[in-house]
Amino acid sequence: MSQPLRAIARVEQLSKHYGSEQARVTALDAVTLSFAAGQFTAVMGPSGSGKSTLMHIAAGLDSASSGRAWIGSTEITGLGDDELTVLRRREVGFVFQSFNLVPTLDVRGNILLPFDLDGRTPTAAETAWIDELIARLGLRDRTAHRPHELSGGQKQRVAIARALATRPTLVFADEPTGALDSATSRDVLRLLQDASRDFGQSIAMVTHDPVAAAHADRVLFLADGRLVRDSGPASAAELSGIVLGLEDAS
Repeated sequence: MSQPLRAIARVEQLSKHYGSEQARVTALDAVTLSFAAGQFTAVMGPSGSGKSTLMHIAAGLDSASSGRAWIGSTEITGLGDDELTVLRRREVGFVFQSFNLVPTLDVRGNILLPFDLDGRTPTAAETAWIDELIARLGLRDRTAHRPHELSGGQKQRVAIARALATRPTLVFADEPTGALDSATSRDVLRLLQDASRDFGQSIAMVTHDPVAAAHADRVLFLADGRLVRDSGPASAAELSGIVLGLEDAS
């Protein structure tokens, strides 16, 4: 019998409300879930289901109205801005749809940015890891290029390398293929799969795209701010059917 996977981040009875009593909107409603170590998890659901809100709170980018959240063994609920900034810098990686590369830095400079922000130089082991990432991601001949000299797919590869460079506890990916064509999207999703399967990286990806979610080991479904389904790997057609059913029910 296989051992359960260790939780790398979790939320407990997490709720988020916006607006006043008369016009209150509930984005999350008592959600409890965990992200497992070394697992590629996709979070899906209809528009307005709470996917991005969940990610932002779990990553320490937003605060909850009630409930608790942990990254690793650290409870982030109630941490001050300075403590959260340091924790995110050291424990969390981010891959966004808009890439968020620094235009004045070349590829290597963008990948090294988390170390620069933390005020330190990579160790020899970390430098070897970064060099491996650059090679695996096909960026070896692009390290001196600036973002404006790269294609969309190359920019997203740089963003993935930057997110993995410090070996963070968890990488959050928010619609990482939304700005890419279908062929480049497949490449980027395979890279995220490789990061999980080959490097043991924990990844949580928010997406509306069933083709993207089909690359994940696990798919969580939100609807009306609640966790309504926790699924293993599934085909794009199966995932699309589930999301359509949630949309019809809302």
